[in-house]
Amino acid sequence: MLRTHTCGQLTTKDLDASVIICGWVHRRRDHGGLIFLDVRDHYGITQIVINPEQKDIFAMAEKVRSEWVLEIHGTVRKRLEGAERKENPTGEIEVSAKEITILAESKTPPFEIDQEKDVNEELRLKYRFLDLRRPKLQEMMMKRDQLITHVRQYMHGLQFTEVQTPILANSSPEGARDYLVPSRIHPGTFYALPQAPQQFKQLLMVAGLDRYFQIAPCFRDEDPRADRHPGEFYQLDLEMSFVEQEDVFGVIEPLMIELTKKFSDKKVLTTPFPRIKWHDSLNTYGSDKPDLRYKMHLQDVTEAVTGCGFSVFAGAIEKKGVVKALVVPDGASFSRSDIDAFTEVAKTYGAKGLAYILIKDGELQSPIVKFLGDDLAKKLVSDLGAKTGDAIFFAADKWLSACTVLGQVRIAVANKQGLKKSNEAAWCWVTDYPMYEWSEADKKIDFSHNPFSMPQGGMEALVNKDPLEVLAYQYDIVCNGYELSSGAIRNHRPDIMYKAFEIAGYTKEDVDAKFGGMIRAFEYGAPPHGGCAPGLDRLMMVLWECESIRDIYAFPKNGKAQDAMMNAPSVVSDKQLKELHIKLVD
Repeated sequence: MLRTHTCGQLTTKDLDASVIICGWVHRRRDHGGLIFLDVRDHYGITQIVINPEQKDIFAMAEKVRSEWVLEIHGTVRKRLEGAERKENPTGEIEVSAKEITILAESKTPPFEIDQEKDVNEELRLKYRFLDLRRPKLQEMMMKRDQLITHVRQYMHGLQFTEVQTPILANSSPEGARDYLVPSRIHPGTFYALPQAPQQFKQLLMVAGLDRYFQIAPCFRDEDPRADRHPGEFYQLDLEMSFVEQEDVFGVIEPLMIELTKKFSDKKVLTTPFPRIKWHDSLNTYGSDKPDLRYKMHLQDVTEAVTGCGFSVFAGAIEKKGVVKALVVPDGASFSRSDIDAFTEVAKTYGAKGLAYILIKDGELQSPIVKFLGDDLAKKLVSDLGAKTGDAIFFAADKWLSACTVLGQVRIAVANKQGLKKSNEAAWCWVTDYPMYEWSEADKKIDFSHNPFSMPQGGMEALVNKDPLEVLAYQYDIVCNGYELSSGAIRNHRPDIMYKAFEIAGYTKEDVDAKFGGMIRAFEYGAPPHGGCAPGLDRLMMVLWECESIRDIYAFPKNGKAQDAMMNAPSVVSDKQLKELHIKLVD
């Protein structure tokens, strides 16, 4: 080693020791004859003192600049009284330099690394190798390592076996676009990067492994957003044989409690985690990933307003829709611009507007009161439990649309009123997802969640029920309004799988072509099995209150799904395209 100690290691126990440390110049200060260098490495910062009597060393120190890499030989001594920095582990000592070697010079960095200033994200990502030198991101990488290490130890403690599954796999319908990789050896064919190791982990159960896990890289060609990293992400992928839904919960729930307590300052609000059915979650919170840190439940007023004179409500009811209401405590203080902002949120999710009533000093202020009539408006306020100082927002549409619109308004109101307490972790399970949904884009029934889930009621439900009424053994784990994991008890019977895909428009030949390996395996005796896959990146984002999931990665893509540092995606040569039998079309 070039060094005897790291920059975070020396204390008063090392006084008078001869040491060698190496690192980057974090800061340089010239104090009237003495030069001080703060030298930084991964472990901390040590102050170096250069005396003008040491002419050669002093001359070298005068030309040193930020981010130069130095090797320093010197003696540890105690700092002068009053110059200590108790908050720094090395803050009571300094190293008197006897020899300095410049290992590498540095250009002037495009932004200051020694200060936690806001820097344009595009610039930070272009120079990510410099951004990562900043203490905050160094700490982030260390915390990420510690959390993943804890997860591995936990899973091994429960007799799970870690298995790495293929990265080059086959394309399958799992809810997002695949990243395709052309095959040179088999022209015209493509691998797909796995959206998740779904089929492989089920095949491991057929193979008799019993309990599998891995820290799995997953690849989905999705549009970026604050809680979704474009391209790749990592999840704790796990599967178990001979289990039911509660057995999976029994593995994941204690782990999430441990991670919350060990790696954050948040308090787990409720244990065991509440179990909320998908329909009830939408009906009550307007979301299948409800934030339980605050109340404000949606209420149904369809029956109460049936036959009223307000055309918006009447029109929705005539089309077999519903009218939902949201009481906002202390909402009467909202300004006109606040209400306009909430209305824009509602419109973003498909509403034409946002009806409201403000209750001020016992009076009802709203454009819709004249259409409802005073008596009905007052009865609504009373039935909803609203009081003076509150606001009521309404949504009228098909059930799912009305719930979703008002659910998003609920979130916007909570943000405005500061109801999301950062020191709380409100975990819950959302269960009983519908097996199918109507795809308006494709004008057909499609899977609503995981196509490999076991329908509740098995074959009988698929044959005899309206597909849109069939529920599945599917579940999500949610924390503070974020979905952190989805999972299911799997469909392990070929006959049920063929029927499930038939309802979604796939022929037996389609299923054999896409999932032939899994179908063939199930014909040789498959155990009932199930699992889930908590997203580790999103979990860290929630536990550590990051503004963007990109903060969790060492080398993230930007908001346009580009790697600004490595210039990816990039154009490739005509030779490479020819080898892959690919021709680009303008």
